[in-house]
This record gives sequence, C-alpha cells and structure tokens, in this order.
Amino acid sequence: MNTRLVNLVIDAARPTVLADFWAALLGWRVAVEEPDEVDVRAPETDGWDLDLVFVPVPEPKEVKNRIHLDLASPTPEHQAELVARALELGGRRVDLGQGAVPWVVLADPEGNEFCVLEPRDRYAGAGAVASIVVDAHDPERLAGFWTRLTGWPVGSREGDALVGLRAPSGRGPWLEFLRNGDVKRVKNRVHLDVAPPEGADHGESVAEVVAGGAAPADLGGPDLPWRVLMDPEGNEFCVLTPR
Repeated sequence: MNTRLVNLVIDAARPTVLADFWAALLGWRVAVEEPDEVDVRAPETDGWDLDLVFVPVPEPKEVKNRIHLDLASPTPEHQAELVARALELGGRRVDLGQGAVPWVVLADPEGNEFCVLEPRDRYAGAGAVASIVVDAHDPERLAGFWTRLTGWPVGSREGDALVGLRAPSGRGPWLEFLRNGDVKRVKNRVHLDVAPPEGADHGESVAEVVAGGAAPADLGGPDLPWRVLMDPEGNEFCVLTPR
C-alpha cells in the first residue's frame, strides 16, 4: 500500500491542556493550536516522525484505551524522573492489575493510560517514546495488516504475545501489537492517521487500503476530506489526503 504514518490522534475534552501536558512531559513543543486540533511535535533529533494531535470530542473516556504509549528511559534514574515529572504535571498512577512489574503505569490528566518503561536495549534509539502499543486478539494478523499499510517491516516477535514493527530508518518508536483478549466496546479515543504521498489519487489509495483488509467506519460526515476506516480488529484509523 502506498501510505505512511503521519499522526497519532488523541480525543480530548480539553485539547490544549492535554497537549501542554504531553509537550512538557516529552520535552516537545506545541506546533499548531487551532479550535479543531492542537499538534505537538518532536524535535528532528528525537526520531519521532509523526504529529501528536489532540482533537476535541464531547464524549467522556469510558474504558481502557486499546492504544497507548510506552515511554523510554535509558537509566533507572531517568525512569524515576519521568514518573515524578508526569505526576507533577497532573498525571496519576493507575492499577490495571499489572502487579509487580519493572515499568510504571500512569494516566494523563484525562485518564489516557501510558507506561514509563525501565531501561531496555531494544528501545535505546527510539527517542522519548519507545513504542505505540496496540491491543490485539491476533498480533500476527494485525501486524501483517499494518506493515502493509505503513511500510514498516516486522522487527521483533515475542512468541505469539507481541509483534513489533519498526520504521525502515531504524529511528523513532516501535509500533507493537500486544495480545489482549478484551472486547472492543466503544470508538477508540486514540487512533493513527496514514496518508498517501503528494500527487497520489486519494480515492485510489483508499480503495487499495480497503482491498488490503480495511473496512469502512460509520463515523463523520460525507463531506470530510479524509476517510475513516477500521483495521481487521475494528480499530479506527484515517486515510488523510495526499501529502
């Protein structure tokens, strides 16, 4: 498929507040601030090649997100600093039944879960964000769909529990599919945007994505310039206009 990842989008009751939290936590900057979205952007040196986009929605968060971020830490001291910073900025600790684990589970001011990982060699060159983690009933199948959609090859496997994709550049976060049996009940508050390259035909690109296993999602109006689809496990994503 002739598309690439361009955004990670987070629904928010207060987009500006949430964008400020994440910009301060990651050391990034607010690059766009408009009524319908606020974008947080990483420095080029970080390796993260997406915008972190916050959009206003009226619906409250109801369930655990099926997509979350894992933050990287090169040392135990840095992990502790990240946790302390998140709590000072308005985050909180979350108990998801994880038990005694070396990573720390937190939530941002609107309850979006994320993890601050202990040092792991695999994420040494990832930058501030180690991984975008997607819950999956069948990690192998879902990774196969997304590797075609993004052009990111499989870079790691942990049995049948986790499949990780990595950008061909070898920089930035992993995109990981983690086995989880929870049933999807509501629209995801976190989703990915992809886009075809400049000059491509948008309709043809959407048709190619659908032929590759996506399904239409009944979201938004017919006049939107982008198309909302679902991956094989019902996770919503957008195919934006060529860029």
